[in-house]
Amino acid sequence: MANSKLGISLLMSGLGIVGAGLLLGLFYAPSVSSNEWNAPEAYRIIFWHVPTAWTSFLTFGMLFIGSLLWMWKRKEWAWQLSGIAAELSLLYGLCVVISGPVWGMAEWGTPWDWGDVRLNTYAVLSGLALYLVMSRRNQPDTPEYRDVYSGIGLFGFLLVPLTYFATIIWQVRHPAPIVGPASEPESVDPIIYQIWLLCFFGFILLMIGQAIISSKIYSSEKRLEELQTIIDKKKEGDISGQ
Repeated sequence: MANSKLGISLLMSGLGIVGAGLLLGLFYAPSVSSNEWNAPEAYRIIFWHVPTAWTSFLTFGMLFIGSLLWMWKRKEWAWQLSGIAAELSLLYGLCVVISGPVWGMAEWGTPWDWGDVRLNTYAVLSGLALYLVMSRRNQPDTPEYRDVYSGIGLFGFLLVPLTYFATIIWQVRHPAPIVGPASEPESVDPIIYQIWLLCFFGFILLMIGQAIISSKIYSSEKRLEELQTIIDKKKEGDISGQ
């Protein structure tokens, strides 16, 4: 019960902070130069796009850890972690691949550039998350399947650094990173950068809250399955006893 309350508290706090950050991005963040941007006001969607992209990298990191721990420890909690991480990776991945083309259409005149490596590697990353979520719900839960699932989760994480450095190695359309070792944060207005960080913090709280709640749901489902197995065995025993 305490974990559920913590999860809900973090989720609601995250939603509040994200909402405040988005409002600041919409009404308080400075405008950008029309000489440098084709659609100056459309840039405000990045207060959603950029923090969700950062958050998705964290969730893919969770997927990597969960998959690695399952392969190593063979523990149920590690399998549960990888499942939660895959669902969160899909959620935040969709936030990115939906919001990005909206801005791209306004700024570039096209929603997608198939020649941009970063766009394509991130699309593959999100596609892997979709596959993992769908396969987990449709494939028999066997040790062999869990190993294949975890192997895909480990492989998928390799696309995270590739996606990050893609705009540096193969610069096409996507802007360069603004955080990390290859970033140029001084090129971003300090107010814009601070609002990004505020939204990112909110999404982190939201993501942690979602993970805690999902963990409780997974545990409840597992308990129900165990109870159903006990009931079924008892019924079989009663029938054979007759």
